[in-house]
Amino acid sequence: MKKGQICEGIAETMRFPNRTLVRCEDGTAVVKNALPGQKVRFSVSKVRNQRAEGRLLEVLERAPIEKTEDVCPKAGICGGCLFQTFPYEEQLRIKEGQVRELLAQAVEDPRYEGLFPSPVSEGYRNKMEFSFGDEVKDGPLVLGLHKRGSFHDIVPAQDCRIVTGDYRRIVAYTQEYFASREISYYHTYTHEGYLRHLVVRRAVKTGELLVNLVTTSAQPANLDLADYAAGLQALPFDDRLMGILHTVNDRVSDVVSADRLEVLFGQETITEEILGLRFEISPFSFFQTNSLGAEVLYEQARRYIGDTKDMTVFDLYSGTGTIAQIAAPVAKKVIGVEIVPEAVEAARANALANGLDNCEFIAGDVLKVLDEIEEKPDLIILDPPRDGINPKALKKILAYGVEKIVYISCKPTSLVRDLEEIQAAGYAVEKSCGVDMFPHTANVETVCCLYHQKKDFISVPYEPKDDGYMNQLK
Repeated sequence: MKKGQICEGIAETMRFPNRTLVRCEDGTAVVKNALPGQKVRFSVSKVRNQRAEGRLLEVLERAPIEKTEDVCPKAGICGGCLFQTFPYEEQLRIKEGQVRELLAQAVEDPRYEGLFPSPVSEGYRNKMEFSFGDEVKDGPLVLGLHKRGSFHDIVPAQDCRIVTGDYRRIVAYTQEYFASREISYYHTYTHEGYLRHLVVRRAVKTGELLVNLVTTSAQPANLDLADYAAGLQALPFDDRLMGILHTVNDRVSDVVSADRLEVLFGQETITEEILGLRFEISPFSFFQTNSLGAEVLYEQARRYIGDTKDMTVFDLYSGTGTIAQIAAPVAKKVIGVEIVPEAVEAARANALANGLDNCEFIAGDVLKVLDEIEEKPDLIILDPPRDGINPKALKKILAYGVEKIVYISCKPTSLVRDLEEIQAAGYAVEKSCGVDMFPHTANVETVCCLYHQKKDFISVPYEPKDDGYMNQLK
């Protein structure tokens, strides 16, 4: 194969997260976003050491297993749902094999328990961040999600399948309201315009909704946001609309943040319940985006954590303190460390509301905060961001030499990288599993329980699961 060459072939094995081996007459290439079983056309973008990479141009034939009905019309165009056309059972099979393969690269015996599915695969998102823009240059106003591979083009989201009907009603109303008044969106190149994002949050257990309109401060003189809020309240919702917020953000970066926040209607927060605990969710606090899936994830984490009676537990990268509070009821003390101050404030408030007085939450970088904590942990829980743990921070974590570490990862490739150093420090995998928190997407959570081989440790039996995927790879 040569760079720039146009090829056709059949997509075969997909490796995490979206790199698929495509076989054609001139050899094989790795093509992102091609689904197993599809016949695709691609352009060779790189050839190095006889290994080719390609850019997907067109799907010529669907995979035999793909659905043609009851599918989002934007599947394959929007940058979100890679597997929208695949039955959920097939998505699980692919993801389970990917996690199994990655763990096998890093661990001789990962004692893999398999992949736990999400309780729901449609309408599961409890938070969505929609962007204002246009679908084509200088086209009409669109409110939706970014087109795959584009920072600027926006795909309409009125038919999005991973959110509920309430989200779709809010998006459709908001787009029509501002389009009919010819209100401009914020242009990232010129830094001009008004509309930036619309963030919708939902608490599944309590049925509460929160809407946050994000704009610049350049509000048009003829625009009355109270009128927009009144129209929003009049929509027929399945859940309860608890608050409508207006966030002003004049920062250049395309990230939702607040220079100023005002309440147009109701309140600033909603309340969710996870495993019997209540959590207040603010407009900017981190919370797992699949509430029912989070219960599955945290149930597995709680099972791996085991008995914390009389223990001092470190929950590092603790977010709003969900896992810390799950571990807290019988623990001596739980210390959570999180770099986002708003998340720490939420964690403190949530612990107080849940009647937990043995939780301490510290705002700061784990790398620095560990030098300031006087207590020594008996158990460490890790739930780092997608890129994994800072190598210097990981060395400090491993230096405690605790008997058990529970590592929760939203990106298994980062976990695999960190496992090399964790094992070198004397730890072995006692058991591991995957949890599908993000149906239809390429993402998957992984939970890994590690024990120190020099400590007295009672291993918990596990049931190995083998779907034949590894044999297929061979």
